[in-house]
Amino acid sequence: MPGFFPSLRHAFLCSSLALAAAISAAQPASAPTPFVLHAARLLQVDTGNVLQPGEILVDGERIREVAKSVLHPAGARVLDLGDVTLMPGMIDAHVHLFLHPGAEDLQTVEESVPWRVILAEQAAKADVLAGFTAERDMGTEGAGSADTSIRDAIDQGVIPGPRLRVCGNAIDILGGHEDANRYNPAQHVLSNADYANSAEQIVEVMREQHKQGSDFAKIYETGPDKIIDGQLRTPYQYTAEQLTAAVTEAHRLGAIVAVHAMGEPGTLYAAQAGVASIDHATQLSDETIRLMREKGIFAVPTFAIMEYFSKHRESQDQAAGEAAMLDYKIVEFKKQVAAGVAFAVGSDVGPFPHGTQARELELMVQYGMKPLAVLQADMINGAKLLGWEGQIGQLNPGYFADIIAVQGNPLDDISAAEHVTFVMKNGTVVRQ
Repeated sequence: MPGFFPSLRHAFLCSSLALAAAISAAQPASAPTPFVLHAARLLQVDTGNVLQPGEILVDGERIREVAKSVLHPAGARVLDLGDVTLMPGMIDAHVHLFLHPGAEDLQTVEESVPWRVILAEQAAKADVLAGFTAERDMGTEGAGSADTSIRDAIDQGVIPGPRLRVCGNAIDILGGHEDANRYNPAQHVLSNADYANSAEQIVEVMREQHKQGSDFAKIYETGPDKIIDGQLRTPYQYTAEQLTAAVTEAHRLGAIVAVHAMGEPGTLYAAQAGVASIDHATQLSDETIRLMREKGIFAVPTFAIMEYFSKHRESQDQAAGEAAMLDYKIVEFKKQVAAGVAFAVGSDVGPFPHGTQARELELMVQYGMKPLAVLQADMINGAKLLGWEGQIGQLNPGYFADIIAVQGNPLDDISAAEHVTFVMKNGTVVRQ
């Protein structure tokens, strides 16, 4: 029996490997080395208190203790970060990982989805290195559910990046805000969004997107936008009833709806429907603001993209139009701040370089908010909007260890958020 002994050896080898694997599995995994982070200052975002000095004990992926001086367990790795301020990782509630500076519509036509995925991976890395440890990607702009791969690869530790909420393509009407309206119709250029022209179609699209891995739905509610005689003109795309159908379906799926809505009456319809956020929110009527306060709807201003476009357009006329829109928005924003609108922070980064979006916080302060209020909008409200309330956005025991260090004190100068020197996400040092 010439084959007997080789077969016996093979069987013995397999059984030995199986036994070794079983023994290994039965043994407890070695505990991760605790971290003690020490810095000159530590910002408690909910109260505005600054601990001097400040320390954080990180055990695994979570925060164990926060104080001026914490327990230093045996074997803990102590990182003295120096004259910096420790604070929670920043949250950008409006990003586009699948976009980069340049002609936005041509990117979706000329660049393949695999190439855009590679660029999205680099964008995610740039954002987390800049201190943004959580983000909401507001549409792949024609790359469909490719953002689920980026999210899952980050979650599995394959690539670096922020924790993500994703929506796939946004939802739009035929001929709407993101449709390929300026191209030769004979070329049949695809929309950057998924078509839905009725409440029934909205629900169908949301179900398909959910099947493909989306966390929420983004809907284009207004566009195109123009300033005419000093007033914003932006036609609505869906009725309040259609948006209500979307919100109802999202609740069934355990998700939310976010809308791109620049002004009235689209912003009112969105508020009436009870969406989670109104992004851009350039024009909000008194009734819209009342409903937003009543229903806990966040406005996400996105100043950074408007500032960028006011300086980077193909023609002077386009840039002037963007500048006029920004001027209008600043006036309206000050009214919203005075009226007590609840804000989250979103930059619309993508059309401008990833990793530079902390500028959004600086602009919100420049146009009327206090530094602490902006940080609370970013971290506390951002955590609520992204569905991670009680898990991120504050330096509290039991929260995920999403921690950054910035030069200076952001309460004195919010631009400190643009000077990140240390990033930890989920208890892992990403940048030092």
